[in-house]
Amino acid sequence: MHPTTIRACTVHGAGDLRIEERPTPAPAPGEIAVAIALGGICGSDLHYYHRGRVGDFAVREPMVLGHEVVGHVAALGPETEGPAVGAPVAIHPATPCGSCPECAADRRNICGHTRYLGSAAHLPHVQGGFAQRVTVPAAQIRALPPSLTLHRAVLAEPLSVALHAVNRAGDVRGKRVLVTGAGPIGCLVVAALRHHGAAEIVASDLVDEPLRIAAEVGATATVRADRPEDPSWAAPFDITIEASGAPAGLRTSVERTRRGGTVVLLGLLPPGEVGLLGNVAVTRELDLRGAFRFDTEFDEALSLLATGLPVDPVITHTFPLDRATEAFDLAGNRELASKVLLDLSTT
Repeated sequence: MHPTTIRACTVHGAGDLRIEERPTPAPAPGEIAVAIALGGICGSDLHYYHRGRVGDFAVREPMVLGHEVVGHVAALGPETEGPAVGAPVAIHPATPCGSCPECAADRRNICGHTRYLGSAAHLPHVQGGFAQRVTVPAAQIRALPPSLTLHRAVLAEPLSVALHAVNRAGDVRGKRVLVTGAGPIGCLVVAALRHHGAAEIVASDLVDEPLRIAAEVGATATVRADRPEDPSWAAPFDITIEASGAPAGLRTSVERTRRGGTVVLLGLLPPGEVGLLGNVAVTRELDLRGAFRFDTEFDEALSLLATGLPVDPVITHTFPLDRATEAFDLAGNRELASKVLLDLSTT
């Protein structure tokens, strides 16, 4: 017998995070129920917790957070095919509409009608994965390769974001690349750049601990963003991937990229208008490219994790669900933590 209720990590507004009882969901036809084992706290989860919003997406009703989740198949809906009950799986968090021009053009990651786990972009909100059991369409389930543990697989979603940003940058082989912001996403961008053959990868940040992790996962040099005299800044960059989501990081990205170079905007900036060195972008003929979420990169991420992509230093802490507030508070402390996980299997 399955319990009639589950526990979930729910945000009600800025600073209002609760562990609540919710009815145990049953999978409908075409759906699969997953007993969630681990979930990674993302920057967007932190924004919902601290500010009640991510960019222009504001919390308007209670919402279960989380979209970086892995676990085991708990049940298959009627007439639904998928991995057997008990199989370890990852969940692709996006459900694009499949019928808009963007989906037709094979750019499902920018579908305007996408439903994304733990997102307040639409009303009603899409409930997320920080729950002991969730149900999702079977198409979003990925069986894990035999060599891939749940602890590494939980990085598949943020690694997919990083891989998509690197794909948006174009051919990085032999290039000198700057990554502004060495949070979990920035560090995974570093690892993805190394995998795809970048010759030099410089990571910048205002905090030393993230830079230490960036060096462990593949940065050839690290630099404090507040130290313009550092020799790592001496030569311009062919490509910059802006992963900080800070206006100062955007300015640095435009300033430090060579003429004819490429700037990939990955980090979500504060809501509203943000200043841009437009004349510099014009006179240098910079290519400014947005990078939003991912699509098929999720499968590439699982394959890379299974074959040993060196990203383990990104995960720094794991907390049980009943200590979620403590976990969120630590995850926001960049001097102590990078990727913080919630263990939903122990409560």
